[in-house]
Amino acid sequence: MPELPPYAAVVLAGGRAARLGGRAKPQLDVGGASLLDRVLAAVADADQRVVVGPPQPVPPGVVVVREDPPGGGPVRGMRAGLAAVDADVVALLAADLPFLTPAVVAALRERLTGDGVVVVDATGRDQHLLGVWRTATLRGALAGVDGPVPVRSVLAGLAVRRYRPDVVPGTPPPWTDCDTPADLERARAAAGVRRRPPG
Repeated sequence: MPELPPYAAVVLAGGRAARLGGRAKPQLDVGGASLLDRVLAAVADADQRVVVGPPQPVPPGVVVVREDPPGGGPVRGMRAGLAAVDADVVALLAADLPFLTPAVVAALRERLTGDGVVVVDATGRDQHLLGVWRTATLRGALAGVDGPVPVRSVLAGLAVRRYRPDVVPGTPPPWTDCDTPADLERARAAAGVRRRPPG
C-alpha cells in the first residue's frame, strides 16, 4: 500500500447537548475514557489535531479553538477548525463517536479520490461528520455560508465517495453516536462498563 499523505483532524466538540441534560457531552465517560479522548485516539497519527468547542481537557499537542459566535453550530465550527489546519487533507469528525478506530480513518484516507469520502451507516445515510476531505474543497464550500445551515446542504454539491465499513456482528459500528441518554447507556454497555449505582 502506498504511503498516505499527511492529514489533520478537526473534531467538532461544541453544542449544548440538550438531550443529555446540557452536560459537556465530549467529556462523558465511555469505557474509561471520555468520548472526545476516544475520537482523538483514532486520529493519533494526524499531524494536527484540532478540537472546536469550549475550553476542555485534551491530550498534549491538541489545539482547542472556538467557533464564532460560541455555540454557533457545526458550520461555524468547521470554519474555525479549518482555519487552524495546514494539511491538504483533513478528517472531519464529531466528538461523540466512541467506537471510531484508526483502521476506519485509514480506510477513509485510502479511498479519498474526489472532494471527500464519508462513512455510510446501515440505513444508507451519509455521515458527513465521519469523513475525510480535501481541505481546500471544504474551505471553498464554506465560503460565504453563514448562520445555522445544515452541514448536509453545505456539502451537497461536492464529489463525495461513500464507504461502509465491515462491522463484526455483535460489535457497535463506528458511526455509533451518543445523542441521548439511551445512546450513552448503550455505548457504555457495549464498551463493557456498567453504570455505577447512585450513592
